[in-house]
Amino acid sequence: MLRPALAAASPTTQAESRSGMGSNQKVVICGAGGFIGGHLIADLRRKGYTSLRAVDIKPQTEWYQRFADVDNLVLDLKDKASCYIASQGASQVFNLAADMGGMGFIEANRALCMLSVLINTHLLEAARALGVERFFYASSACVYNAKKQQSAAIVPLREADAYPAMPEDGYGWEKLFSERMCRHFREDFGLQTRVARFHNVYGPFGTYDGGREKAPAAICRKVIQAKLSGTHEIGVWGDGTRTRSFMYIDDCLKGIQAIMDSDILEPINLGSNELVTINQLIDIVEDVAGIKVARTYDLSAPQGVHGRNSDNVKIRKYLGWEPSIPLRDGVAKTYAWILDQMKRSPPVK
Repeated sequence: MLRPALAAASPTTQAESRSGMGSNQKVVICGAGGFIGGHLIADLRRKGYTSLRAVDIKPQTEWYQRFADVDNLVLDLKDKASCYIASQGASQVFNLAADMGGMGFIEANRALCMLSVLINTHLLEAARALGVERFFYASSACVYNAKKQQSAAIVPLREADAYPAMPEDGYGWEKLFSERMCRHFREDFGLQTRVARFHNVYGPFGTYDGGREKAPAAICRKVIQAKLSGTHEIGVWGDGTRTRSFMYIDDCLKGIQAIMDSDILEPINLGSNELVTINQLIDIVEDVAGIKVARTYDLSAPQGVHGRNSDNVKIRKYLGWEPSIPLRDGVAKTYAWILDQMKRSPPVK
C-alpha cells in the first residue's frame, strides 16, 4: 500500500476552536499515524490548531497522513517513559493508539490486542502526573456482551449492554478494562476522561489490504480487483447475512471532538444506526463500481458476532446529534480513494 509523502504546511482556516480550548494549546494525538488519528490531526489543522503533536509507533514513512507543521514523534507507547515524552506540555490527549485490525486480525492476535492495555494505562499515568486537562479514550463496540449479538436482526446496543461483561475475547476485554481505568482515574484523581465506543469506522486513508483491513475497505478492494482483472468474482467471509452498521470518518471526527468537549462522563456509543447485511454492503459497492460480481462464500473464515448496531438515544440526548452520513455516500468516497491507490500500486495479497 502506498503512503502519502509528507504534506507541506499549508495555511489553515480561521481557527474554529472547540469549546473550552484555545487553538494554541498543546493537543496530542496518539495513534496519529493510523487511520482515525491521521484524520483527526488533519481536521484539527483545518480548524486552526497550531500546537499539535502526532505520535505513533510506525516509521513516519508508513503514516497515512503526515504534516510538516506538526510535532511528529515515533514512540512505542507501551513504554511508560514514552508516554511521558508524548504527553509533556499537553492540555488534551486523544488516545487512538492500539494494536488492532479487522475481525481476521483480532481473532488471530488476542494477546497482541490485549497488550494495548499498557498504552492506555501509561498514558493515563502520564496525563495525571503532567497535569493534562482532558483525556479521550477510543473504545469499541467489541466491549458489548456477545449474548446480545446472537441474531442478525439485532436490537441496537445500548451502553448498558456491556454488562454483565462478555466482550470480544482479547480486543474487547482490553477495551472494557481500559474504559474502567479511565473512569477510576477520573473518580480517584480528577483527570477529566471521556470515552467513546466506536462502531466500525471507515473511509479513505486507511488500511485496505495486508490483513488488518475492515469489511468496507476489504470489499471495496475485492470489487476493484474483480473489475480491473475482468474476473467479476469475489470471496466473502461468512454467508453474507451477518449485520453491521458502519460510520464514515467525518461523522467519527465530529463525534470525537464533541464528546471530548462535553460533560458526558460514561462511555457512549459513537456509530451509525444504518444497519446492513454484508451482502447489502457488497450491493452498495457493486453499485458504486458499476459492476455485478459473483460471490463465493467462505464459511470457515472469521465472521464475528451475528449482528451489531448502535443505539444512539444517549448521544442524541446529550449532543442533539448523531452520525448520519449515508453508507452509500461514504462508500463512494472510500471506493474512489482505494481505486486510486490500487492503480498506483498493487495490493498486498
